[in-house]
Amino acid sequence: MSSPAEVTTQNFDKEVLQSEIPVLVDFWAEWCGPCKMIAPFVDAIAEEHAGKLKVLKLDVDKDAAIAARYGILSIPTLILFKGGEVAEQIVGAMPKQQILQKILPHFSQR
Repeated sequence: MSSPAEVTTQNFDKEVLQSEIPVLVDFWAEWCGPCKMIAPFVDAIAEEHAGKLKVLKLDVDKDAAIAARYGILSIPTLILFKGGEVAEQIVGAMPKQQILQKILPHFSQR
């Protein structure tokens, strides 16, 4: 299984805001237990919806400016961007099915 690519301050605008397809960004940190808990769910979502959804990870310790721009106060936080705008925000660890329930409506239709 391939892991989602890392996104940084340098490529955030290009990879996320200018993306033709919806982008799910996983705001996480190495020391965060709940982040590690949802990582397999995020990986599975990336694989299952390849081509319809881009999934990226942003380390809040390395790129605090982006985390601050989107008001990330707690991790893990997943933000779904669609057309360069925030379409959905999920804070905290939750089962894969709950994550999908929140994000699927945003990219199942054009």
